[in-house]
Amino acid sequence: MSFHEFRLEGDYVELNLLLKLAGLAGSGGEGKRFVADGLVTVDGVVELRKTHKVRAGQLVKFGDEEISVLPEED
Repeated sequence: MSFHEFRLEGDYVELNLLLKLAGLAGSGGEGKRFVADGLVTVDGVVELRKTHKVRAGQLVKFGDEEISVLPEED
């Protein structure tokens, strides 16, 4: 399993864009396909909303990849 940390720039990031920004999807469109196919979980629950707002403190899993979402730095 590979672990990533993602620091927010604002209150949230859309799930499909998080996958792209973390380097797990080549584009936002590819991220949307991964979500639509039921391959992504947020806090242990399969998330099918492509633009779900992921906030600080949440854990996103995609295959063997884990992304911990951290709050914006002050």
